[in-house]
Amino acid sequence: QVQLVESGGGLVLAGGSLRLSCAASGATFNRYVMGWFRQAPGKEREFVAAIRWSGDSTSSADSVKGRFTISRDTAKNTVNLQMNSLKPDDTAVYYCAAGFALPLAVFHDRWRYTYWGQGTQVTVPP
Repeated sequence: QVQLVESGGGLVLAGGSLRLSCAASGATFNRYVMGWFRQAPGKEREFVAAIRWSGDSTSSADSVKGRFTISRDTAKNTVNLQMNSLKPDDTAVYYCAAGFALPLAVFHDRWRYTYWGQGTQVTVPP
């Protein structure tokens, strides 16, 4: 059974940085796409960034381009999200997700992901 466990969330001042990690287990992830999504109170879950496990394709939301970087560590079976220049609007629960053999065009589509972690809270006070 696929398991995704996020870590690294917390409270950080505006302009600061956090690094989220997603530990993946229970499958061979060679053909998976790993995504990060977030959900703020009262809002829908939205796409943040995604990476093909092979590393040859990445995608990110316009709102985080230039500030967030997604990467994967195949030796540790983790997917990381380095978040810099954080803003209060980045406050949300961040979820890791896995989808099998997704084309780049749908990396942003949360409904295409099969497996989800429990989420980790990121808070950036105004």
